[in-house]
Amino acid sequence: MDNRTFTLIKPEAVAAGNTGKILDAILGAGFRLRALKMVSLTRNRAEKFYAVHRERPFYEKLIGYMTSGPVIAAVLEKDNAVADFRRLAGNTDPARAEEGTLRRRFGTDTRHNAVHASDSDEHAREEWEQFFTETEITNTDYSGA
Repeated sequence: MDNRTFTLIKPEAVAAGNTGKILDAILGAGFRLRALKMVSLTRNRAEKFYAVHRERPFYEKLIGYMTSGPVIAAVLEKDNAVADFRRLAGNTDPARAEEGTLRRRFGTDTRHNAVHASDSDEHAREEWEQFFTETEITNTDYSGA
């Protein structure tokens, strides 16, 4: 399972028209898209997705933000996918993220940081299963190789 991960392109990045640029950067980094969809999170769905943060002081603002507009959910594939995508995403604080990372390029602050990046293989699977059925995830290689 260590060759797949999950991401959400967050509401502010979608609203700013950065979806294509973010997907292009992901593909340019060698990831393959295995599933992709635009969804609007309900409060219940956002609460389930971010349940791990329920006791944190920022939780209510996070839920409000993540339900404020559509997100793009994606299953990505690449060797060492979780670690490589976290490196591509960058620090959760865009001001502290390395140049060229998604959060540095497209984020504005720690909440509005453009993309979600799964932190483990186990969490990646749990997260994508909230958005995709197994039949929605393709195993077809479209790379032309």
